[in-house]
Amino acid sequence: MKSKLCDLLNIKYPIIQGGMQWLATPEFAAAVSNAGGLGTINSSLYKSKDELKDAIRKTRELTPNTFCVNISMLPVQVAGEHTWDFIEACCEERVSVVELAGRDPKDFVPVLKGAGIKVIHKSPAVRFAKKAEAAGVDAVSIVGFECGGHPGMDDVTTMVLIPSVVEAVNIPVIAGGGICDSRSYLAARCLGAEGVIMGTRFVATKECIIHPNFKKLFVEADERSTAIVQRSIKNAARNYKNANIEKLIELEKGSPTFDEVIALVSGAKQKACYENGDLDGGAIPCGEVVGRIKDVLTVKEVIDEIVVNSEKILRDLIK
Repeated sequence: MKSKLCDLLNIKYPIIQGGMQWLATPEFAAAVSNAGGLGTINSSLYKSKDELKDAIRKTRELTPNTFCVNISMLPVQVAGEHTWDFIEACCEERVSVVELAGRDPKDFVPVLKGAGIKVIHKSPAVRFAKKAEAAGVDAVSIVGFECGGHPGMDDVTTMVLIPSVVEAVNIPVIAGGGICDSRSYLAARCLGAEGVIMGTRFVATKECIIHPNFKKLFVEADERSTAIVQRSIKNAARNYKNANIEKLIELEKGSPTFDEVIALVSGAKQKACYENGDLDGGAIPCGEVVGRIKDVLTVKEVIDEIVVNSEKILRDLIK
């Protein structure tokens, strides 16, 4: 189970929790880190530098282990964003690991590494992974077409994308998209990844704060339960195929405006759904792997299954 990633990030198992917008709280991140993985708090939960610093401190109270802060950005800087405030918060609090996503990391990497922080950059394509390596990041998290949230615009599957990136860069690669258990973990390692990142599987856990309606939905879903939308605004996103997403699919058959698309997938609508249990009221990021989730477990049970059964599978393979 050891890998270069474990040594780089000072973690027991090379299993990382994804950013999970609205769900990646200090309590949840601590649960993952306490189980031996790398828990993540999502900076988008917070409205200011001080709020994020408070969340970092709270996470430290809940776990003695390494955890990560995710800072996701739009491709270009927009008025009112808190990216630099959040970068400063991580530096001042001496966070161990930061995952960046959504924008070229070259301006942020020197500042973060100057504070002794390990930097991961989320990339959906080989060319972006190479660019991130050139910027000086320590590792790249690579998400294939199967992933929930934003898989990029190239539609390249995890099975093809991971080894392609592994061959193209000289830093650790973290595989995402289609990972949920020991078999998919081992598949990713065989493709050359030093670890995995999971979001959809962690939603269906007892510690996740999402409304129970969604956990039940994920358990009952199959591999056909998701859809890619937002291609019309060049920001492809995989979501659970609910009534809201069906409406967007029909809308995008025409030529919708940016505002018409965003009205259906806004973060505010998503957050409200997560809290009130409305399964059809917004966009619910969800990977194709939802079809392989059959139960709601604790975070520790999810991680332990990967650890124990991957070792068993390996023993069986070399008999």
